[in-house]
Amino acid sequence: MTKIIGVTPKGLDQHGLFVREGALSKVPAAFAPVVAAAREGITAAFGPELLDSAYLYGSIPRGTAVPGQSDLDLLLALRRPPTAADRSAADALQAGLDARFEQINGAGILLFGAETLLSELERHDLGWFVACLCTPLLGPDLAERLPRYRADSLLARETNGDLGRLLPRWQARATAAGTEAERRTLSRGAARTIVRAGFTLVMPRWQGWTSDLAESAEVFARYYPEHGDRMRAAAAIARAGSTDPRALALLLTELGPWLAEEYAAVHGVKTPRP
Repeated sequence: MTKIIGVTPKGLDQHGLFVREGALSKVPAAFAPVVAAAREGITAAFGPELLDSAYLYGSIPRGTAVPGQSDLDLLLALRRPPTAADRSAADALQAGLDARFEQINGAGILLFGAETLLSELERHDLGWFVACLCTPLLGPDLAERLPRYRADSLLARETNGDLGRLLPRWQARATAAGTEAERRTLSRGAARTIVRAGFTLVMPRWQGWTSDLAESAEVFARYYPEHGDRMRAAAAIARAGSTDPRALALLLTELGPWLAEEYAAVHGVKTPRP
């Protein structure tokens, strides 16, 4: 395992396989009522006939959530592809949780059919996400039907190898953005994706995993020191977003295009989705 001064690889076991990063036992006490309400709300809104399984992900199951600042992130696997009605039910549930609990700075629910999560196409993207970054909350764990994962080039390609496709969409959104709120949301989302892509670019060499964006930037900077300050700046933007035009310029015209080109050269391009 490669050792990088000041940033020690972690997140893999002695065999080089991913260790699931979250657990219900790690949920901070302040967020326990939120998780309990989410469990009850999911059961009421979807029920066993529709819901296959439900998961927490993000800072709450990692144990690093900060009251008033952290989001509640949920993923639901349904027994069939989600419909517009399912999306409406999820939107109502997340809005209710956000309004009820001041501990969270918003709630978000991802919806997928279980068949999609288990598909060969998603094996090293959504499948890996469920198996390694999601914590079971309700129902059977789909990870039991997925393989163990290594921090290799295939995983890097299929998780973040679509940056080149995302940049034109972000640039169009930046041109159309008419409010500070729109620019802040765009810069935060783009920065988070760019920092994660920077990390996964070097992940196979580092042979470890972290979801911490500041740490991700530092790992990247050990291999690409000439771009280190830009990636650290992107990690700072990722925390709360920015309305400064220079932030979007950094992400969309400076760091992002270089990173997309380097990523494609090192790991290839993500398999297109239908």
